[in-house]
Amino acid sequence: MELRVLRYFLTVAKEQSFTKAAEQLHITQPTLSRQISGLEEELETVLFNRNGRNITLTDEGLLLKRRALEIIDLEDKIVDEFKENEDVVDGIITIGCGEFAAVETLAKIIKGYKRKYPMVQIALHTGTADNVLEMMNKDL
Repeated sequence: MELRVLRYFLTVAKEQSFTKAAEQLHITQPTLSRQISGLEEELETVLFNRNGRNITLTDEGLLLKRRALEIIDLEDKIVDEFKENEDVVDGIITIGCGEFAAVETLAKIIKGYKRKYPMVQIALHTGTADNVLEMMNKDL
């Protein structure tokens, strides 16, 4: 079963017409009919009651519609999550600073940064200027 065919099925179910669904999907009506027939053969069930130009979902068609909507929604979520991952900022930021009153302000800045970029790890080292310089020279 292909996602593309499930999308076709959902469009036919929504439009309640093979002709309208084919137009919306930009495929020919016979192609759409063959795809739906293939889906029915694969599932070994009838999905639509066909009465002339009127079509309605069978009970099995209603079940497939529910499941297909869940599957398509899940596919959309997966795609969205991977698109979001392209924008993820991660890594480690190491900050060395002297022991002074501004450390409290720096802590607030770091807290806001962590909210915006939760994947970033921040290591804060405090000490005298000489200690911080020594750590920097050792690439710590």
